[in-house]
Amino acid sequence: MKQGFNPRALRISEQIQRELAQMLALEVKDPRVKGVTITQVEVTADLSHAMVRYVCPTGYAGQADADMGFRSVNGFLRHGIAERLSIFKAPALRFEYDKTFEEGTRLSALIDQARADDARVVAADDTATGTPDTPDTPDTPGEAAGDTPTSTRH
Repeated sequence: MKQGFNPRALRISEQIQRELAQMLALEVKDPRVKGVTITQVEVTADLSHAMVRYVCPTGYAGQADADMGFRSVNGFLRHGIAERLSIFKAPALRFEYDKTFEEGTRLSALIDQARADDARVVAADDTATGTPDTPDTPDTPGEAAGDTPTSTRH
């Protein structure tokens, strides 16, 4: 859903996120959506639809149960939004599992694995060639290891 910059839609989406979180924590009795965290709400510019992204405490494994739970409590949540925000027509709520956390964790693990593999390859190359990890050459040309550059300006 393309939100753009609509101040009212942005304000409504933030309010919907807060109200949904409160209703899920205190009012909804369905165990399939207990403990679910609302991560983001995007509302269309005309306020007719809202995309609600969430994560489960059990991770991606609990997504199917949470989807069924949200389908069963959708009307209750929409009615609660309309009452709490004092708007005539509440946006239609569409719930989607937020995969960004799992994807971020997966990518971080891949980066860590690549770094470890690189370190092993460098260590194996250094052992095979007999060269140390740090070069003995100075950082800048013309300077010895202990020399400091001097200035001729006064």
